[in-house]
Amino acid sequence: MPHCHDEHCDHEHEDLPGSGEQALLYSRIDHDNIRCLNESEPDTGKTIVKPWDQRLNNDKFVESDADEQLIIFIPFTGSVKLRSICLRSGTGDYAPSKLKVFSLQSYTNRDDVDFDDVNDLQPVQEWDLVRGSNDVVEYTTRLAFLHFLAMPISTKFSNVRNITLFFSENYGEDTSILRFLGFKGEWSEIKRDPIITIYEASANPADHKNPAAEDKLHHSID
Repeated sequence: MPHCHDEHCDHEHEDLPGSGEQALLYSRIDHDNIRCLNESEPDTGKTIVKPWDQRLNNDKFVESDADEQLIIFIPFTGSVKLRSICLRSGTGDYAPSKLKVFSLQSYTNRDDVDFDDVNDLQPVQEWDLVRGSNDVVEYTTRLAFLHFLAMPISTKFSNVRNITLFFSENYGEDTSILRFLGFKGEWSEIKRDPIITIYEASANPADHKNPAAEDKLHHSID
């Protein structure tokens, strides 16, 4: 059963409507274009984005390579209002201890964040992560309370096309391990502006002058 970590959330989401698989955005992710930097084996970062019923499976995981840091880029197939990030990591000191996600205004929808600039960017939110266990831990995005609606809404994660996660530290080992990564929220199709083409109903000769014919006419008069 996942545990929820945020100042706005002190209950377990399994008790809420839309929890678990029903709210998971697994089918709304562009899996072919997931990218992971500093993975020890190519494309293993893609394998941890699993269906909800495989969240406790240990066969597929990603381990960092040169050090404990990992950057994972997740593209969605539409616009997402992101409620939470679900993680299951390696046990003990292999578990990442810090997660940073970058701002919607500048970097959430940017697809080229790497280790050369990640430390210079301002995260929109960061979390101290729970030490690894066999549970999926759910980290909710920062909410803002709108008094006139009497309800909390996510303001910084309301129009997400892709997201970059930076696992900057772990609990002490040379490498980090992640076993499950999931996202909960609401997906909507991206509506593109229609292309409007104006067709002329009937030709107006005055609008379609022939310069060659006019020159010929003037030459004849002269």
